[in-house]
Order: sequence, then structure tokens, then C-alpha cells
Amino acid sequence: MMEGSAWLPLWLSISVWDESFWLPLNVSRAQLEDSQNPVYPRLKDLYFILPWTWAIYVLRLLFERFIATPFAKFLGVDCRPIQKAQQNIVLEKVFKDITTEPGKNHLTRLAKQLDWDTHRVIQWFKLRRYQDKPSLLTKFCESMWKFTFYLWAFSFSFYYLSKSPWLWDSRECWYNYPFHELSNEVYIHYMMEFAFYGSLIFSQFFDVKRKDFFVMCIHHHVTILLLTIAYVANMTRAGTIVLLLHDAADVVLELAKMANYAKWQKLCNVFFLMFAVVFIVTRLVIYPLMSIRSIFFESWEIIGPHKIWGFINLLLITLLIMHIYWSHLIIRMVFKAFHKGKVSKDDRSDVESSSEDEDQPEQNAHAKTL
Repeated sequence: MMEGSAWLPLWLSISVWDESFWLPLNVSRAQLEDSQNPVYPRLKDLYFILPWTWAIYVLRLLFERFIATPFAKFLGVDCRPIQKAQQNIVLEKVFKDITTEPGKNHLTRLAKQLDWDTHRVIQWFKLRRYQDKPSLLTKFCESMWKFTFYLWAFSFSFYYLSKSPWLWDSRECWYNYPFHELSNEVYIHYMMEFAFYGSLIFSQFFDVKRKDFFVMCIHHHVTILLLTIAYVANMTRAGTIVLLLHDAADVVLELAKMANYAKWQKLCNVFFLMFAVVFIVTRLVIYPLMSIRSIFFESWEIIGPHKIWGFINLLLITLLIMHIYWSHLIIRMVFKAFHKGKVSKDDRSDVESSSEDEDQPEQNAHAKTL
């Protein structure tokens, strides 16, 4: 007889491949797959996600090189290459194998070993730490790409959703479910979101590293999983609303970053405060009261018990917990902004202040002495 714990993987494997896990009772996958008019989401559509993802990633590379970079130069973003530390085998070994910030005694020993003064060793480590950071140009191009995508996604989704009844009455997401026709607009929207977040999962290891890296990694995977569930189970109507709410704040966030990298501090402050308001309203108010409430209560009321119901709500609540975490950081940033007169970098998850680049001129000056 199998132990109780061994039943769990077996139950999960059976459930995931079972039609009843994804669809309501008395509804088969064939009813959706074989329909020609109207057309519903099909499993074979997911095969196109990988080509879409690579297409989006290549488009990003072209966009950053031929559009974002010239625009950054036009705005006066600092495009100078980052000053590199003088090559030194001894210090490089210490930097890579021991510590990037040696203590006072360690610095003294290194200075004697190299016949340098301590200040020169300190400046070498400062410069070496700085050269591993992405340049302002790199940050600006990344933000401009994300801003462009989020602006397109929000505008496109709001355009077609404003003519859709389920945006104004969330119960429409569940009437006659799952027989909701897949329109061209919804298909394009989903494929683009799949491709965008798929490319971020790949590129996050090369993009600007921030202190919420692991939270963002979880966020991207949860988003992909939610998109997949919504598409396979044809909960696309509810999914489009969730996407709309999430893209709204990201548009303003990337604007704040771009203004920050261009050294437009007052404009950065304005955009960041706008972002804080939009983020809290859309993700801590509308999202739980509209999206989570609809999927948690209205779907149960209209379509009845559903095996995937608990899993999808767990993922939605996971997103909400991350929103609460980010909101905590954002609110702290707002208070500091009012106190200091500008947005600082200390508590934000993914909006760095240009203050982190203020050490560069000093480092460049010292670099000339090395």
C-alpha cells in the first residue's frame, strides 16, 4: 500500500492531465478544440509562444540599439563608457575570491604588498565595484523598451476592452463559460504578453540587477503560469482585466525611471508619485475588489465548483502578496521623497535614483592617478 505522501504527486499528475481539472463538468476539450465558428483557445496555440518570445527579444535588441540609444543621446543621458579599474592581478584576485570591500587592516596589507598608498587601493576597489554596474544608457534603453511595450499593451487592451461587456460587469466573465469566443484582439494580446514575460524570464539574468530580483523572478513565472491557465481553461476574459490593471502602473513607473536617468529629478518625482497612486489604486484596491472577488466568488456562484478554482486563486493571492510588499517599499519612498525633496534609491524595489551614479565623477578623477 502506498504511503499517504506518495499519493500527492500521483494525484497532481492525474489532475493536470485530466480535462476536468481545466474545464467545468460536462465540458470536454474536444468541444473547444474542434470548433471552427466560433473559435476558442486551443492547446496548439501554445506552440507559437517560443517563436513569439524570440521575435519579441530580437525586436527589443533592435529597438534599444536603433531607437532607444539615439533618443537617450538626444535627451542628454550620460552615454560615456564606464571607467574601468587599472588591471591588477593581486587586487583582482582579492575582489573575485575574497571580498569586494576589504576592511581597514586588509587594505593596509594590500597597500604594503603593492607599494601603494591606502587611499589608492580604496579607490581601485571603488572603481572596480562601479565598473560591474550597468551604465545609465543601458538602464535608460531597458526602461524605454519596457515603457513602449507597457504603453502599447495598456492602450491596445483598453481600446478593445472598452467595447467589451466584461470590463464593466465582471459577471460577464462567467456567463456561458467556457464557451467564450477567442477574438483576434484577445489572441494578439495574450501572445504578446506571453512573449514579453517569456523574454523577461530569459533576459532578467542579463538585465539591470535590482534588490527585488528574486521577487521579480517569482512574479514573471507566476504571470506566465496564470497566462497559461487562463488560456488553456479559456478564462481569457478575466485574464485580460488582470493584465490591464497590471500594465497601467508599469507605464508610469518606466517613465519615472527614464526621467531619473536623464537627470530630470523634478519630473522623476512627479512621475514616481503618479506611479505610487496608480499602483496602489489598481493593484491594492481594484485588483482584489474586482478581479480576485470575481474569480473567487462570482465564478463559483455562476459556474459552480471547479477543480482549477483553488489553484488559480492561490496564484492570484501570491501576486497580491507581492503587490503588498512592493507597496510597502513605494510608500516608504514617497515619505522619503517628501522629506528629502527627491526620490532616493534606498527603499525602492526597481526604481534606482541617479544618486547611485554620483560617485562616478570622483572615481573618474581618481582613476587618472592610477
